[in-house]
Amino acid sequence: MSRPKSSGEAHASSIRRAVIVAAHTHQRSLTELASLLAGLGVEVLTTFVQARDRSSSYLGAGKLREVAAVTGGPGVLLRGPDAPPPPADGDLAVVADDELTPAEHRNLSAALGAPVLDRTEVILQVFETRARTIEAKLAIELAWLEHRLPRVRDDRSLGDREGGGGRAARGNSNVELAKQRLRDRIAAVRAELGAIAARERPRRDGAFRVTLVGYTNAGKSSLMRALTGADVLVEDKLFATLGTTVRALAPPAAPPVVVADTVGFLHRLPHALLASFRSTLAEAREADLLLLVADASDPEVRAQLATTSRTLEDVGAGAIPSLVLLNKIDRVDAEAREALTTALPAALPLSAFRPEDVAALRSRVAALAKAGHRTATFEVPYDRLGAVAPLREHLDVVEERFGEHVTMTVRAREPVLATLAARIRAPD
Repeated sequence: MSRPKSSGEAHASSIRRAVIVAAHTHQRSLTELASLLAGLGVEVLTTFVQARDRSSSYLGAGKLREVAAVTGGPGVLLRGPDAPPPPADGDLAVVADDELTPAEHRNLSAALGAPVLDRTEVILQVFETRARTIEAKLAIELAWLEHRLPRVRDDRSLGDREGGGGRAARGNSNVELAKQRLRDRIAAVRAELGAIAARERPRRDGAFRVTLVGYTNAGKSSLMRALTGADVLVEDKLFATLGTTVRALAPPAAPPVVVADTVGFLHRLPHALLASFRSTLAEAREADLLLLVADASDPEVRAQLATTSRTLEDVGAGAIPSLVLLNKIDRVDAEAREALTTALPAALPLSAFRPEDVAALRSRVAALAKAGHRTATFEVPYDRLGAVAPLREHLDVVEERFGEHVTMTVRAREPVLATLAARIRAPD
């Protein structure tokens, strides 16, 4: 996958050390950013935090001088034609724990004498290194393109000259032409993602669909493996995997249950990524039950759940029935566990590595799958038994009587009953 890169933009493949800067005091966000950088193999040297409003160079004059003492830059914002261009290379970068405006990005880089990444770019680069499927790669490219588009006007590498290349290009600056190329590619990528979404993710008739959602690194993949036996990657890092895995509950349930694991959420996850991964997050919108996985051992577990709920609302899945899972409960002491169960009485505390906990969760899911079933009776001609046979795994047969025809009393989900009725009526 190729993507546009502006002057002054660092890329994690070329940096080995980083200085984090922040114009806020949100410790959780700073901790996340350090973990994201660690996942990219970048060592965080130090962190500078200012508790004041952002300026045109993101940091105030005093904080700029402090950071520049580490990065080697001038420590002041140089203006005019003699100002050096923002550096684009080097193994030391400055990482801002916010999404920077184009002006902030340019000014911060020039004042500190180092390439600059903002929070959105770090998250995008983490996603870029994890992507394996065509859909995930296209989604990340789309997010990069949309992040890059408003920053083209500040990219000095394009110059101010007019572009050539045909009548339509005459009179247009290189910046305008670069923007048009980005818009064209954005349209093409969106079309490709739409085509993939149209031909993939078919609804499995009759299967009760469960989707694991939640904060990244909360143990979703471990639960996926425990519930389905799927050989999925389980790794202690943020966004170890992207995309969606769908597997049947194991051992099989009656009626059938399928479980989907989706991309993890994150505090302050860029909206561009939510929009780009809308097809992946369709698993949440199409679920019959959402399992909201949270790390019970995290001091801010309630913030995790709040982030998850907000994200589900953002993608249109806020009304789907859900069950909160307090995973990693084996790492929580008795006092903290009591506080959690008091605050979240409907939640299910468990550990993905305790078989008895997984068995209890499986039983709960199977019971919820049956709860949405309706009982119905059908008269099936003998010559139609072959047509309805493929649906038997989705039916709970209550009674079966044989006479002039087969009278079947079954319990099943409404879509299965409708399909069964249609197959009984359909001609050969």
